[in-house]
Amino acid sequence: MTAEQTGQRIQQALDDLAGSGAEQAGEQLVRELMEFYGQGLARMVPALPPPALERMLDDPAVAGLLLLHDLHPEDLPARIDRALAALSERVEVTGFDPATGVLRLRRTATGCGCGEQDVAAVLACHAPEVTAVELERAPQLLQIGTRPPQPAEAR
Repeated sequence: MTAEQTGQRIQQALDDLAGSGAEQAGEQLVRELMEFYGQGLARMVPALPPPALERMLDDPAVAGLLLLHDLHPEDLPARIDRALAALSERVEVTGFDPATGVLRLRRTATGCGCGEQDVAAVLACHAPEVTAVELERAPQLLQIGTRPPQPAEAR
């Protein structure tokens, strides 16, 4: 389960408590647990050997958890690069607008043909600052046949 999915489930549970009088208690419970887990993670992360931490950063659940607690050791460009490296399709960053959260990408090699939603899903745990993806489309290739196309009425 991703950090985003977990957050949605927690929010749903809090929404279910709304109006029952237990909403504030539920929110306080979430805050207390977040603080407790954050303190534990803050002690564990520096104790990890760099190669072990490096491997763990590739795991979207670990990356999301570290981001949630402001413990991720990489800056935004490094996290974007890490997420994009997990794609089967090669893309390059052509720009990022921090004001809007839009990340612009260009395909650099033929791959699976994944779209913006697939790329956004990969980025969600590693770079939640990215709120939208614009993927430049490859230009249409000219199809060259062995003879000129026939007019429609001749077919």
